[in-house]
Amino acid sequence: MPIELRPARVEDVPLVLALIRELAEYERAPNAVHATEGMIAQALFPAAGAPTAECTIGLIDGVAQGFALYFHNFSSWVGKRGLYLEDLFVRPGARGRGLGKALLERVAQIAVERGCDRLDWVVVDWNTPAVEFYTRMGAKAQSEWTIFRAEGDALEVMAKGNG
Repeated sequence: MPIELRPARVEDVPLVLALIRELAEYERAPNAVHATEGMIAQALFPAAGAPTAECTIGLIDGVAQGFALYFHNFSSWVGKRGLYLEDLFVRPGARGRGLGKALLERVAQIAVERGCDRLDWVVVDWNTPAVEFYTRMGAKAQSEWTIFRAEGDALEVMAKGNG
């Protein structure tokens, strides 16, 4: 059961989008994915400039079974950039074989190699297996913070100053 991790390649764009959709299905939000292959390709492999995000593909026995998608953020308090883990997903049939751990460790290694001060991510509160996994890996829930989001019409209203 050899595990292999590699950076996503342009030809992986359909796979990355498929994994994103599988994650959304798992998180009970199958209709929430609006990304297209073109959008994912532009984010990961832009024609010009730096990528918006990066992706690591996880394989078991040569078959893609998961991914980690991440990007840089910045902490004004620390004065350094960090990494934000947007998605970490392992297909259900491949869980318990060490791929999730390997993906998380790789993203942490990238953060350390790049001089980042921290790695952040969010987990839906009902996903007890993920919460327990991240806790075992040494992460701590930041329960004193509340995540806010403005999207869709609310974002448009906010942008127009009509709030």
